[in-house]
Amino acid sequence: MEACDLDVSSQGQSQARFRHLFRGRSALIATLLVICSGGFLYGASEVDTHTTADSSIAFNQELLDGIERVKASLPSPAIALIVFNTWVDEDLADDVLETTPSQTFSATDYYCLPAPQSADSTESLGHTLSALGTQVNQDSQSQISQWVASLTAQIESARWPQLHDRAQLSKVPVIMYHDVLPEKEVFFDITPGRLNEDFRAIRAQNLTPISLDQLVNHLRTGVPLPEKPVVLTFDDGYVGHYDYVYKLAKYYNYPVALSIFTDKVDGKIVGRSTLDWEQVEEMAQDPLVTVISHSVTHPRDLRELSDEDLRYELETSKERLETKLGIPIHYFTYPEGKHDERVVEAAEAAGYQAALIMRNDSGRFAGESENLLTIERFGESRFYEVIESAWGGPPLSGFKPTPNFKSPIQRLEIEIDEIPMTLISGGQPTTIHADSRYPLADIVADSDAIAAVDGTFFSLEFLDSNTMIGPVLSQNTGEFIPGDEGDIYKLKGRPLVLMSPQEAKFLPFDPAQHNTLTGIQEEMPDVTDAFVGAGWLVREQEPQSAATFKNLFAYEEHRFRAFWGINMEGQPVVGATHAQIDSVGLGELLMQAGFHHAVMLDSGASTSLVYQGESLIGFESRTVPHAVALVPAGGSSCGVAQ
Repeated sequence: MEACDLDVSSQGQSQARFRHLFRGRSALIATLLVICSGGFLYGASEVDTHTTADSSIAFNQELLDGIERVKASLPSPAIALIVFNTWVDEDLADDVLETTPSQTFSATDYYCLPAPQSADSTESLGHTLSALGTQVNQDSQSQISQWVASLTAQIESARWPQLHDRAQLSKVPVIMYHDVLPEKEVFFDITPGRLNEDFRAIRAQNLTPISLDQLVNHLRTGVPLPEKPVVLTFDDGYVGHYDYVYKLAKYYNYPVALSIFTDKVDGKIVGRSTLDWEQVEEMAQDPLVTVISHSVTHPRDLRELSDEDLRYELETSKERLETKLGIPIHYFTYPEGKHDERVVEAAEAAGYQAALIMRNDSGRFAGESENLLTIERFGESRFYEVIESAWGGPPLSGFKPTPNFKSPIQRLEIEIDEIPMTLISGGQPTTIHADSRYPLADIVADSDAIAAVDGTFFSLEFLDSNTMIGPVLSQNTGEFIPGDEGDIYKLKGRPLVLMSPQEAKFLPFDPAQHNTLTGIQEEMPDVTDAFVGAGWLVREQEPQSAATFKNLFAYEEHRFRAFWGINMEGQPVVGATHAQIDSVGLGELLMQAGFHHAVMLDSGASTSLVYQGESLIGFESRTVPHAVALVPAGGSSCGVAQ
């Protein structure tokens, strides 16, 4: 193993030449060490050369542009050391590494080369760097932590063309449009007014249109997307894509992807309106637009072509677009969506990194695709249906989240390992301690709560009792009620939940310290809510084993379960399962769903979940005296108990 340190800045270019004296597999590994405000972060990326001859990996302009984007995104001061290593199979000859920096600069000019994913060239590495740099918020240290977690995820990306396990949990709708013109001619046309309505709905419902690059990176690495992502694609290169789609995309600042078949633009296929090369070239230079190859002649069924004709359609269209536009073409859209194993293999052989399909009878979310070369889409007729379920996937683990009690409240229906559940996240957490037992919807009816789940355990001695098991403090009463001396020692070690306007804490309950208001105020001076949960399901991103539940009744039984916690984005989450599951199994699922902490609440017959005043549980739940609720940011009275 040989290594050298390269001084890289946006003002200088360096070239690392690898002379391979063998026939075999080698790799360039870029390792970064980032020093930010006294701490350091680490990540790595691998560039496979798969070479049998001399090859050169250059720091081209695209890579340097990517570095510049990251430079602009980092807090100051930030210094990074970039180390490039090579490795080969042990039974092969040694590499010879030659480096030729053309320029060096002082330490204050060094910036970070984050390595976001495995790549086959510095061109693609730089392309991803540019995309990554735009996602980092210079003013947010929590964003930096998330960015570093993303780097770690990139290293652990799924083997191409497979999808990452985390990405399969997300629900990203890829919407397929065709022609846009003032008056529809066929059923799949839409008018400019309808497209504008769709774009306005995206904004009104807080969706985030993402580029195809972002989607593919997510599918491969599992790095989460914005909470409600959507991908907008337009097929066949109609002039309406320039006259209407491009103008609206610029107005709303929405990325779009255009599938072009080249003989149409070349004027060899005459029919409905077509883009010309000048229009395609203009749009291709805009970062909002991704150009996709859609074959040469748009045959109705690629499966019926000979091997030679199939190669022609896939390879020649890619070459023609790259020649005319001067950019790499990474993606393909199968004409009419028709494909089989042979067609997919031909797309791979042609050098495409991903490909889009369509189905006449249905559609699926991108995470439900078989692989990157068969990414699923929905027809535009299902736009309003599918955007309701849009979700960018579970947050990454590995870093302590920064509390976030200001995000919008969002409901999400997911299924992991055949267990359906509802997760409602965002807003500010609070609790309500009622004066008796009521249906959950009645408890929150006169509050600001958008969502609520039934709270912790309570005494069943009397039907109208609101006596809780363990100490309780709720904002609606402002009264701290200690737990019964006969119960509290049985609760030792269970999760004590403390809430304030700024944060939530989860601590092992100590009956000697935490059964007084003074005791919990020592843990959190501005505490507004407190209770003891049934047990930890997830603790600091780790699902809990059976041993941690100790004397908890029926933890191993399969029941409907209620829970609440904090996810890796720092948001409060309340939820419930719609199938029966044991406590240990639920913890494993919630870890996959991106929880940092998750606490089990009263479950079984008490399981209740309410959203916007309506119960989401398919049976009549037991009445309860306690609720964990989510209110809009600033919507609750956060008085501190005296």
